[in-house]
Amino acid sequence: MTKLVQAATVFLLKAIARLPFPVIYRIADVLYLLLFYLAGYRKNVVYTNLKNSFPGKGKQELDRIARRFYRHLCDLILESVKFYRMTDKDLDERFVVHGLEKTNAYAAQGKSMILLGTHYNNWEWTASLQRLSGHQALVVYNPLRHNAPMERFLCDSRERFGSKTVPIHLSARTVIRFNQRNQPTCLYLVADQTPSAQSHFWTTFLNQETPFFSGPEHIAIKTGQPVFFQHTRKVARGKYETDLIELFPDPRKVAPDTILLTYVDRMEKVIRENPEYWLWSHRRWKHSRPEGTALTTAVTDHDQG
Repeated sequence: MTKLVQAATVFLLKAIARLPFPVIYRIADVLYLLLFYLAGYRKNVVYTNLKNSFPGKGKQELDRIARRFYRHLCDLILESVKFYRMTDKDLDERFVVHGLEKTNAYAAQGKSMILLGTHYNNWEWTASLQRLSGHQALVVYNPLRHNAPMERFLCDSRERFGSKTVPIHLSARTVIRFNQRNQPTCLYLVADQTPSAQSHFWTTFLNQETPFFSGPEHIAIKTGQPVFFQHTRKVARGKYETDLIELFPDPRKVAPDTILLTYVDRMEKVIRENPEYWLWSHRRWKHSRPEGTALTTAVTDHDQG
C-alpha cells in the first residue's frame, strides 16, 4: 500500500509539472492556506527557530517573517515540481546566473571547483547550471529513506539538463573518479544541513551553537579546487538571480577551519538581509554540543538583533 501511494504521488506531481506557471502559483496560494492556517505545518519548529535566531525582534516582526516564509515555501515546493518540465526558455527568463565567466575560465583550464550553496531561495533550479557551465555539475543529495519513487523523481528533475546526482556518501569518491578522467567538475554542496551530534565542527550561527559538516573543507583542501559561494536572490515571484562568488582560489593556502567559517559567515549575512527565504521549517538545532567538543570562533561577530 505504501509503494502504491508513493507511486500515485509521483504520478500526480508529474501531472502538476505540466501546468503553466500562472496555475502553478494559484496552487501555491491554496497550499499556503492549508499549511499555515489549517495544518500548522511545523509552526512550532519555525517560530522556535526564528525566536532563537533573532532575539531582538518582537512578536509582530517574527510573525511577519514566518508568514512570508510559508508563502515562499509553498512557491518553492511548486517550483521544484515544475522544474521536472521546465524548458531552456523558462530558465532563461526565470533563473539568471552571474559569475560564469570566472567559473568557465577554470573549466577551460581543466580545473574543477566546489560550489557551496544553502537552503535559501530556490536551490533546486541550480541543477540547471549544467546547460551554461563548462564543468560537469555534480549535485550532492541526501538519499530519501523508504521512498524510492520520490527520490527517482527528484534525481530525474535535477539531471534533466545534464547534471549528475551524487549521494552524499559517494561525493568524495565521485570527484576523484572524474578528476582521474581529467574531466573538470563543479561539486554542488548545499552544505547547511544538520550533521550528527558527534560532528567535530561547531560554531555560532544565527545566535546558536550549530554543527556543520566538515566534508566541504576536507574535499577542498584534499583536491585544491577553488571554492565558490552561491548567493541567490528572489527578484520577483518565480524569478531569481544567482551569483557565483569566488571565496578561495587555492584552499590549500588558508588556515584550518577558514573555509567553513567563511561559508557560515557569508550565509548568515545573506539570511539576515531577507530571513523569510531560508528553510526555517528544518530542525536545524536538534542537537546539543557534546561535552569536550570545542566551539570554533567565527570569522566576525554579528549584531544579534
